[in-house]
Amino acid sequence: MLRNFGISAHIDSGKTTLTERILYFTGKIDAIHEVRGKDGVGAKMDSMELEREKGITIQSAATHCEWKGTNINIIDTPGHVDFTIEVERALRVLDGAILVLCGVAGVQSQSITVDRQMKRYNVPRIAFINKLDREGSNPDSVIEALRSKLQLNAAACQLPIGLSRAHEGVIDLVEMQAIYFEGPNSENEVKRAVPAELLEDAKAKRQSLLEKLADVDEVIADLFLAEEEPDVPTLRAAIRRQTIALKFVPVFMGSAFKNKGVHPLLDAVCHYLPAPTDVTNTALDLKNGEAKVNLTGNPNDPFVGLAFKLEEGKFGQLTYMRIYQGRVTRGDTIFSMADMNKVRVPKLVRMHSNEMQEIDSCEAGDIVAMFGVETASGTTFTDGSVRQSMTSMYVPDPVVSLALIPKNRTAPNFSKALGRFSKEDPTFRVHTDDESGETIISGMGELHLEIYVERMKREYNCECTTGAPKVAIRETAARRATFSYTHKKQSGGSGQFGRVEGYIEPLDEELLGKAGVEFRSELSGNNIPPEFLPAIEKGFREAMLKGPLVGCPVMGVRVVLQDGAAHAVDSNEIAFRSAAKGAFREAMRDAKAVVLEPIMSVEVAVPAEYQGAAVAQLSTRKGTVNQVDGSEYATITADVPLQNMFGYSSDLRSATQGKGEYAMEYKMHAPMMRDKQEELIKAYQEKMKNKGAKDDD
Repeated sequence: MLRNFGISAHIDSGKTTLTERILYFTGKIDAIHEVRGKDGVGAKMDSMELEREKGITIQSAATHCEWKGTNINIIDTPGHVDFTIEVERALRVLDGAILVLCGVAGVQSQSITVDRQMKRYNVPRIAFINKLDREGSNPDSVIEALRSKLQLNAAACQLPIGLSRAHEGVIDLVEMQAIYFEGPNSENEVKRAVPAELLEDAKAKRQSLLEKLADVDEVIADLFLAEEEPDVPTLRAAIRRQTIALKFVPVFMGSAFKNKGVHPLLDAVCHYLPAPTDVTNTALDLKNGEAKVNLTGNPNDPFVGLAFKLEEGKFGQLTYMRIYQGRVTRGDTIFSMADMNKVRVPKLVRMHSNEMQEIDSCEAGDIVAMFGVETASGTTFTDGSVRQSMTSMYVPDPVVSLALIPKNRTAPNFSKALGRFSKEDPTFRVHTDDESGETIISGMGELHLEIYVERMKREYNCECTTGAPKVAIRETAARRATFSYTHKKQSGGSGQFGRVEGYIEPLDEELLGKAGVEFRSELSGNNIPPEFLPAIEKGFREAMLKGPLVGCPVMGVRVVLQDGAAHAVDSNEIAFRSAAKGAFREAMRDAKAVVLEPIMSVEVAVPAEYQGAAVAQLSTRKGTVNQVDGSEYATITADVPLQNMFGYSSDLRSATQGKGEYAMEYKMHAPMMRDKQEELIKAYQEKMKNKGAKDDD
C-alpha cells in the first residue's frame, strides 16, 4: 500500500510542525525539533539555513516513511504566498493532501489559495484543525468557514476533548471512542469509552457527519432514510469513496505542537486518501494529435514519469520525478518528450529532506529523485516506446521587480546564480533592461526576491545591491475602438503592402485585470490570404508588449480582425506584421487606454484591541476594507494596491506591539488613480523625449 500526499496551509498554521511529528511517530526521526526551537536545530524538513533562521518553509521538501504497513511519501510545502509555485508543483504530482488550518484563525487567505490549487488539480483532501491547545481555538467555527468560504462539503470526524490548556485528546466519531495521548512525548495512543459528559455532543456531531455524507453517498443516504446506523466498515468506506470523488472533506483535529491528534490523522491518511491506482492521471498522446490517454498506474506498462522540481546539489542537478506508469532502474535510458533526447539515469535516490537514500529502481506511484539528468521542470520522460506528455502546471506571472547590481562587477558567479535560480523556479524571471542595461529580477513578492538575493550572497559569494521594488504595471483599453490601417512601402523593386481592418475591445469586466490578450479572426473572404494570419497575430502580440501610455505590456484586450487587403506582389509576412503593429497603436489611441496596477488581497490578523489601528493603516494605504471578522482576534480582509504595501510589515509590527501578522496574494490588475497615472505618463514621455534627443546627437 502507498500514499502520496502533501501538507499545505496558510503560513504559521503548523504544517512543518505536523510533518515533524509524523516523522517522529512513524520512527523516521529519533527526536523532535521545533521550527523555532531553542536548540537551534530546527525542524527536519526545513533543511535550508535561511528556513531555520526565518522559521518559515521556503522550498517544498520530500520525505518518506511507513505507518502500519502503508508506505507514505510526503511533501511539506511553504505557506507564504511568495513561494506558491512550490505548492503548485507539489499538488501537480500528489494523489492527496492534508489541508492544515489554525484552530484560532480558521480559513485564512493562503488557505483559500491552497484550496483553489487543490481544486485545480482535483486533489482529494482531508482537513486537520491544528492548535487546539491555543486560547480562543474554536473547531466548530473553522468547519463552518470551510463550508462557507471554501464551499466544501466538510464534516467533523472527531470531537475535541477539551480546548486550550484543557485539550487532552479527541473522540473518534466513526468508532465512537475517546482517544488520549500519553507518555513523555504523547507517543502512546490510548482508547477509552467516550466521557459521559461528552456523549450527547458526540452523538449530535456523528449525526451531522452522517447527514453531510448522506447528501452525496447513496449507501449512507439509504441507511439514513431507513433510520439505520451504518457499521464502522460501511461508514469508513463511504467517507473514503466520497473523499476520493472530491465530494466530501473529512475533518480531524488536535495539536501538533503538543503531539495530540497525529496518530489518528495518520490512520485517516491510510483510510481515506487515495492510493496511486485510485486516481485517474491523464497524458497527451503526441503520436495521436495530443489526444488524452489515461495512464494505468501499472508498473508493468511502458514507463511515464514527470520531472516536477529541480535542485542544484553538491553532486550536480537533482531532478525530482513522479512515476505514473511503468518502472525505471538505475542505468536505464529514458527519453525526454520535450526534445526526444535520450538520457541515461546514473543514480536514483529517495529523499528525506536534504538526505538521500540510494535505490536501484522505482515504479508507478513512487516519488524519487535522479542525479545527473539535465532537464527543465515540467518535462515528461518515457522509455521511448510511447510518446506521451503530462500536461503542464499553472505558473503565475511575477508582480514585483528589482534592479540587481553585483557589488563586485566582475563577480564570476552572478550569471551562474541567476541562471540556476530561474531554472529551478519558474516564477523567478531575469531580464536585462534595454535602456539602462541593468539586470532586473522579477518574482511573486518582496520576500521571494529577498530570499534569492540572500542566497546569491551565501551560496555564490556574490553580494548585490538592489534598487527600489517596482510593481508590474500594465495597460489596457477602456472602450472599443476600430482600426483600418495600411502599411505601404515602395523603394524600388518589390515593395511592402498590407491592410488590416477590425476592432479592439476590453475583455469582460471580471477578466479585465486578470487575463492576458486574445486574438480572433472573423475574416470571411479571401482579401487576406490565410498564410498571412500568423504574421498578423504575431504583429499584434508584439505591439502589445509595449503600450502607448507608459511603455508597459497590454493586458485584458481582445483584437478582432474582420477584413483587409493584400497585393499580389508586394504583400508578405513582414508587411502584414508591420500593418498589425501600426493598427494596434492607432486603435489604442482611440480606445482611451488606461494604466493598470496590481491589487493584492490582504488579510491582517490582530488582537481585538488593535483592530482600529489596523483598519486605519490599510485605509491610509488606499486599501478597500472588505470584511472584519472575529471577536477576541480580529481578521481584516482588504484590497490594496501592491505599490502601497512596501514597508507595511514593520508598520504593522509597530502599531500592534509585534502581535499583528498579515498575508497577501495577487488578486488582479485594476486602473491606477488618475493623479498617479498622469505622473507616470509624464515621466515616460520625458524619458522618451530625452532618449530621442540623445538619438539625434
